[in-house]
Amino acid sequence: MIILIKAKAGLIKPIQSRLMVSLLVFLFSGLNCFAEEAMMPIPIDTSISLDQATAKIIKNDDNIRILGAETEIIDDREIHVIKFLTLDGRIQHYKIDAKTGEIIN
Repeated sequence: MIILIKAKAGLIKPIQSRLMVSLLVFLFSGLNCFAEEAMMPIPIDTSISLDQATAKIIKNDDNIRILGAETEIIDDREIHVIKFLTLDGRIQHYKIDAKTGEIIN
């Protein structure tokens, strides 16, 4: 009887070793997919809101009166259009790219 118990105990250790090796291989092979995700660049939102675009125009020229502002799609791009009144009474528009904040005219 003692011989059988020793034989069973002797079988358990190799099985535990194989199980541990299999488990480690499984765990480390799964880490590769997470590493790829972690290395992907995080997109930075550089867009500018309509309020920010209007403030930018006022900051550039505080002698104008804003009449209105809206966002339009022009050539598949979001463009903020700010309508303003100049000192000599003319109505003009500033166009600002919503993605970059660049003034377009």
